[in-house]
Amino acid sequence: MRASVLLAKGQVEMQQRPVPSPEAGDVLIKISSVGICGSDTHYLREGRIGHYVVTEPLILGHEAAGRIVAVGEGVPASRIGQRVSIEPQRPSPNSAETRRGEYNLCPHMRFYGTPPIDGALCDYATIGAEFAHPVPDTMSDDAAALCEPLSVAIAAARKGGVTAGSHVVITGAGPIGIATIQVVAAFGATSIIVTDLDDQRRQLAADFGATTVLDPRENSLEDLGADVFIDASGAPAAITSGIGAVRPGGTVVLVGMGAETVELPVQTIQNRELVLTGVFRYAHTWPTAIELAASGRIDLDRMVTATYPLEETEAALNADRTPGTIKAVVRL
Repeated sequence: MRASVLLAKGQVEMQQRPVPSPEAGDVLIKISSVGICGSDTHYLREGRIGHYVVTEPLILGHEAAGRIVAVGEGVPASRIGQRVSIEPQRPSPNSAETRRGEYNLCPHMRFYGTPPIDGALCDYATIGAEFAHPVPDTMSDDAAALCEPLSVAIAAARKGGVTAGSHVVITGAGPIGIATIQVVAAFGATSIIVTDLDDQRRQLAADFGATTVLDPRENSLEDLGADVFIDASGAPAAITSGIGAVRPGGTVVLVGMGAETVELPVQTIQNRELVLTGVFRYAHTWPTAIELAASGRIDLDRMVTATYPLEETEAALNADRTPGTIKAVVRL
């Protein structure tokens, strides 16, 4: 099969690889669409994310969809032919985290496109059958792939306790920020304030449902009285300013991956008794993601602003440098 392989920082090469065989409990999926994530571009440009380091050739890509073409032992043959959205995780079934339902935190996780585990920028990939989620025929392959970043947004909204009438502040209007705007609106938020440094991204935020967009260089977020603040930027300045926007007893959810350490306004957190939490991937989100996308409450197809063939993966990985890009997708 064809595979787009990251050899080392800045080096992508098309290779021929053997088609994997599904082990017991697995399904083999013919990949149809793969969304490009910021983590993929980070591996290309930096060769690492924190302590995850590319030390050997790696197939990137974890936002993926396709069709089941074979099944391993114990999986009903009736699943062959199903179109699926891939939840790109292989947690250990025996870890304490998995047993208590927080399988995304499993310390033995094997996650697509995270060293040393290969991802989905190739013709075929395997995954545990329970992590291959059937999608309706009305859902496009691209939308099925983008249930992955949508799941991040769902996890963030759940962590924040977003509900009917919530007042939400979101910093960062990249792909996760745009998905989060749509999710919190679907969850019932009535005030959605979004900040971003880029004019085009602020306009995109408004187009996707933000009720107010702000340039943080010109507008203070202090004392906005938000119930929930979700950072989708990872920028230290955005995190600090967003915390100041939260009412006493509110919640801060950190989603964006940026600096490894950030100075926090501890007195504000203490005096307002804020709840501060992070989001690492997701758990139990795919059924909700598929329902929201299939129902039309969230428009994933509109987030796709550029498409590429597998042979042009490197261009797809650099598409974020083009102004106005939300999400690039590789179609196989």
